[in-house]
Amino acid sequence: MTLLKNMMATYIITAISLSAYAGNNKIISTSDIQWGLLNPARGDSSPKAANLWGDRSKNDATGMLVKFEKGFSSPPHIHNISYRGIVIEGLMHNDDPSAEQMWLTPGSYWTQPAGENHITAANGESNLIYLEIDSGPYLVQPSAKAFDNGEKPINVENSNLVWLSKNDATWINTKPVQIAYLWGRTNGKNGTFVKIPANFGGYIEGKSDLKAVVIKGKVSYTWNKQGSLKNLSPGSFFSSTHNGKHYLSTQNEVILYIRSNGKYSIK
Repeated sequence: MTLLKNMMATYIITAISLSAYAGNNKIISTSDIQWGLLNPARGDSSPKAANLWGDRSKNDATGMLVKFEKGFSSPPHIHNISYRGIVIEGLMHNDDPSAEQMWLTPGSYWTQPAGENHITAANGESNLIYLEIDSGPYLVQPSAKAFDNGEKPINVENSNLVWLSKNDATWINTKPVQIAYLWGRTNGKNGTFVKIPANFGGYIEGKSDLKAVVIKGKVSYTWNKQGSLKNLSPGSFFSSTHNGKHYLSTQNEVILYIRSNGKYSIK
């Protein structure tokens, strides 16, 4: 009887541990995305939007996808909070209302300070971005409410990114992979691009909270080599909240955007 009790206790503890472990990661493929409206007040004129993590309607940090029709151009407006934008597909312009249009191509990065008057326009056949906020809610407000929060906007076309290799960045343990630092601190919250070459097989290991969005290319993915492979295309998402390994294999070049609470490693 004692042996049976010990076996049952071990089984229960193991089951609980496995359940918590399985809940450590999240995967969203493009077929799983649930689209809504970014600015419901504009009705059908609003871009489509979908939260990948967080909740943009609450006081939460959030990462979302936003989809624009060709020829979209917003009226001048402001936001109550600052955001970061990454072009996944199409051509995007984000600047002062009087600025000459400068189209950002896929893999480009920009920031929009809270309170600054601006417009957003799209000119690709299809246009998709990843938009990230550190706090919410995400609101669209009239230009009359503009204010200066002291931040300056950033627009970085993908051809102007600075890519670092294994010789320059300690986060990389495999030679063909490259990394581009975008924001934050190495020992705190940060955002980076990771460029993974064709025919790669390896993993990204996060020691704490890690979130990743596929920006370019297609990747086969599995978490800690558990379960079947998931095929992830641009706009797909994966994350983990504790220690774990995100196994990746590629046939063509892939670019990921990674938001991490501290350092991670690529092997």
